[in-house]
Amino acid sequence: MNRAVFLDRDGTLIEEGGYLDRIERVSFFPWTVDAVRVLNRAGLRVVLVSNQAGVARGIFPESVVEDIHRHIGEVLEAGRARIDAYYYCPHHPDGTVEAYARQCDCRKPGRGLIDRASRELGIDPMRSFVVGDRWLDVALARAVGARGVLVRTGYGLAEERRPAPDLMADAIVDNLIAAVSWILARSPSE
Repeated sequence: MNRAVFLDRDGTLIEEGGYLDRIERVSFFPWTVDAVRVLNRAGLRVVLVSNQAGVARGIFPESVVEDIHRHIGEVLEAGRARIDAYYYCPHHPDGTVEAYARQCDCRKPGRGLIDRASRELGIDPMRSFVVGDRWLDVALARAVGARGVLVRTGYGLAEERRPAPDLMADAIVDNLIAAVSWILARSPSE
């Protein structure tokens, strides 16, 4: 079974920009490509897991999410880095688009995205990590038995100031590159 780093998208991999409804609004952190490349070279699977409620709210169609993920992949590829798979939840219980307006198990902190990735990619979540800028990312890590890292980018600094009851991150670090350093120190190559 493979080990993986499950990365949140907005505020972790790329800058937080609200509901990203077009590629021109995607802004990479200066360390993103290097961080992903280091994980690739360490032999860890890199999997994006993201809530995309903008689909359920009628702000943009799923095709926009897919276009943005394709763009992220192209930028990473130009820097010799890659994300192995992209998983996102288009649902929200308060959505306005009927097909997506529902409760589901794939909306973080629900474990559905990681369960699916684990089945499809042969990943052992208990040997893996979840990195994100919200407590719900840490809660997702707990739900699947992974280690959870909260980054201070995006909403992370505000989240750190409002600790979640009964929920502790394994680490709270400044950004994705610091998270990668923390992960590699605890994840020797196999």
